Amino acid sequence: MSDEVVRWAMELQALAQAGLHYGKDVFDRERYARIREIAAEMMSARTDLPMETVQTLFCSDSGYCTPKIDTRAAIFTEDRILLVQENNGSWALPGGWCDFNLSPAENIVKEVREEAGLEVRADALIAVQYRAKHNQQPYAYNIVKLFFLCSALGGGFQSNIETLDARAFPQDALPPLAEEKTTRAQIDMCFRAYRDPNWKVQFD
Repeated sequence: MSDEVVRWAMELQALAQAGLHYGKDVFDRERYARIREIAAEMMSARTDLPMETVQTLFCSDSGYCTPKIDTRAAIFTEDRILLVQENNGSWALPGGWCDFNLSPAENIVKEVREEAGLEVRADALIAVQYRAKHNQQPYAYNIVKLFFLCSALGGGFQSNIETLDARAFPQDALPPLAEEKTTRAQIDMCFRAYRDPNWKVQFD
């Protein structure tokens, strides 16, 4: 979000999307559609992504523009935190987009099962973060990240299409991270929450 042009494009797209949803006048709707196209052109020029890709990621939603929800699990074993290996080789806390028919706690249980092969229980909420304030590589939409402290109940890693491996790491020996999903600061926060019985939920 340090790129001001990207920020402008995101705001224009959100305004145009709301206008297309609520606007009744046919001429106003044409103007909103053109504003949305300009926002997509700005994003494409700034990111070098093809217009078709930008329109699919950036301009396919309808209704009032709201952030997407990303859930992440902090699972500890003997003072080590579980990370999953992405297909590009980097590592992150298990998690992903919140499905429309699941609560955030239900969603993180599902995501851990899919990515790490574990059955878990969501015990506590660690933090609610606005992604743009914490993770690099801006996305074409806004994201709210929910971090849950979870307990492992059983299971083990199984081959799947989303991750290559799942391992527990000590705080001082973390592997290369998928910074767009999980940062060192976010992992350190999870360790603090795990060690503090009186942890208070952090939020932006």
